[in-house]
Amino acid sequence: MGNIAAFFDIDGTIFRNSLMIEHFKKLIKYEVINPSVWYSKIKPIYDEWEKRYGDFDDYLEALGKVYLDELKGVNKSYIEFIASQVINLNGDMVYKYSRDRILWHQKNGHKIFFISGSPDFLVSKMAEKYGATEYRGTSYLVDENNNFTGKIEKMWDSDNKYKTLSEFLEKYDIDLDLSYAYGDTVGDLSMLEMVGNPIAINPNRELILKIREHESLSKKTTIIVERKNVIYKLNSDVEIL
Repeated sequence: MGNIAAFFDIDGTIFRNSLMIEHFKKLIKYEVINPSVWYSKIKPIYDEWEKRYGDFDDYLEALGKVYLDELKGVNKSYIEFIASQVINLNGDMVYKYSRDRILWHQKNGHKIFFISGSPDFLVSKMAEKYGATEYRGTSYLVDENNNFTGKIEKMWDSDNKYKTLSEFLEKYDIDLDLSYAYGDTVGDLSMLEMVGNPIAINPNRELILKIREHESLSKKTTIIVERKNVIYKLNSDVEIL
């Protein structure tokens, strides 16, 4: 028998927001990004989502494009400092269920992996804080002077998460049938499909519909919804309005 592993997405699965969003706010505070960018390019989309007319993914995509553009030419060492501030101040803003599951896996000697679409310099600090065995995040590439180039190697889609998980399988001799995966969007679908114990935490509508399309996945997936101080455990046939 190989090792038992737990594969965690971070944003929306462990962390109750987006690490990139929190970092973006700090970059404005430290005047790396001009506040006017927020009001001119992002706030209208944010307001639509806040009123529940728009979609969170549209807001995140708009912010992500500005974030990447604004980081171009900035030295990574400075960004690393601000990233540390994000984790120090916001790193405990996690779901109780997810925190408890990480502790449970650790107590049982399981390998823990964080695979996230957030920037790798944020994911690395989150992985260190919670004692992950290893991690992967979106790589923000730098030039010979350690300045950001504006190019990335993404890790938020299902295909790249599948490739990364496959690397960990070979390296750590993992028994997939006994292992666990935790995610909240369709970007985590490949992780959920590969393991014997898939758990969708506060899943969005698209993920639930995808889970239902695959009978084998639907039967074995547990859905967790955490609201306020109550944790609900549901089946994948939960009603969607």
